[in-house]
Amino acid sequence: MPNDRRRLMTLDPSPDTRSFADLALRPELQAALDALGYEEPTPIQREAIPPLLEGRDLLGQAATGTGKTAAFALPILQRLVRGSSKHPFALILVPTRELAIQVSEAVHRYGRGLGARVVPIYGGQPIGRQIRALEDGVDVVVATPGRALDHLGRGTLNLDRWR
Repeated sequence: MPNDRRRLMTLDPSPDTRSFADLALRPELQAALDALGYEEPTPIQREAIPPLLEGRDLLGQAATGTGKTAAFALPILQRLVRGSSKHPFALILVPTRELAIQVSEAVHRYGRGLGARVVPIYGGQPIGRQIRALEDGVDVVVATPGRALDHLGRGTLNLDRWR
């Protein structure tokens, strides 16, 4: 464990990562970033995206507004294999319904060109609509912990096939 921790603490971004194009993202993701006016990765994105693309676990911390959502959403979308299953590919847990909405909208914007299906799941919204979305098939679920546990208890959210 100490070696893993040291490796995370000394993680340095590649000096060659000056633009999103340097990250070799899927063309659909690069097109979305271009359309959104993203020119170069922020420090959290430069440091987080490469190891996440490799499938490594990562714990990152950065101030509000520094691009954390793109830092984890782009690697999820890069690894997304559409049409392989009706079951969700990824689960993003967030603490509030406002953040569930915000993150799901961002993931949808980044993944629109891939046809990524994203659904926010949070309390205060009719659960029937959420159940139907899950039954229809979704790629990314953005959920608050309480509503995720509710769906797990009902058997409408299955974590057996998550990557």
